[in-house]
Amino acid sequence: MTTIPTATRQIVLASRPHGAPTAENFRIETVELPAPAAGQVLVRNTVMSVDPYMRGRMNDTKSYVAPFQIDAPLDGGAVGAVVASRSDAVPVGAHVLHGLGWREHAVLPAENVTVIDTDAAPASAYLGVLGMTGLTAYVGLTAVAELRAGETVFVSGAAGAVGQVVGQVAKALGAGRVVGSAGSAAKVERLRELGYDGAFNYRETSVRKGLSELVPDGIDVYFDNVGGDHLEAAIGHLNRFGRVAMCGAVSQYNKTEPTPGPRNLALAIGKGLTLRGFLVGHFPDLAEEYRTRATAWLADGRLQGDETFREGLDGAPQAFIDLLEGANTGKMLVRL
Repeated sequence: MTTIPTATRQIVLASRPHGAPTAENFRIETVELPAPAAGQVLVRNTVMSVDPYMRGRMNDTKSYVAPFQIDAPLDGGAVGAVVASRSDAVPVGAHVLHGLGWREHAVLPAENVTVIDTDAAPASAYLGVLGMTGLTAYVGLTAVAELRAGETVFVSGAAGAVGQVVGQVAKALGAGRVVGSAGSAAKVERLRELGYDGAFNYRETSVRKGLSELVPDGIDVYFDNVGGDHLEAAIGHLNRFGRVAMCGAVSQYNKTEPTPGPRNLALAIGKGLTLRGFLVGHFPDLAEEYRTRATAWLADGRLQGDETFREGLDGAPQAFIDLLEGANTGKMLVRL
């Protein structure tokens, strides 16, 4: 018989970072865990995700999602097992995906969890290639950049969780050539193993030079995870009527002063470029379509995703700090 816990540990935002986050910005607390009410479930989290977008939520600024609050628990994607349930729809023992990470247990409405099949794929995959990470890549390539067969694609931050999937999905969708940037020689080599046609280490060569060498005839689609010098170089290298899917700007997240925009933005006029920002949450209608296609791509080997793990709730803050410094290959996850 499973013992139902009455207390749990969680991580709260102790203070707002100025620049790069530090361990002092987080605090671990032990709190009372209420029994689930009617229609609720109690989940023991087993894996949680840390993601770059969480850095923006640590600032007290208006954005597309509410900021984290001081002395309140952080949240984010997590998977776990239901240990108590007062819902007929989600039984005890079910494995579920939900949004209350950064804690060892979560009580939440059954309607706010998604039952997952851990026989079909590991639980962690539902936070990565089969989850928001993979869907972000798919949405950016299809709905935003409107990738067409035969086109050339450039992906920045290509060894990260989203970037790895972008390259593989682009190839599965018929892209003619896919190249990427990454922050180490090992990551560059890994991208080639994953099917990228070429990659360069942006710490050793400029983005402009890397693109000139790998795709001298230009690019048609740029999937932007980095911003800054990558976006500027991509604008210069985009072909006429090229498209930019603006997913993230990780190079700017820890900046303490406003970052100037690309100096060559006027090129977008003559080239007829489209630069479009997007949030994966704006495209819920594509989730089932992606899940179906991704499951098939996983089965036939055309899609895979690396995972970088840290252990225990105590390790979550450092995992997040490491993520922003590029210490991960693929998805950064914390086992609980």
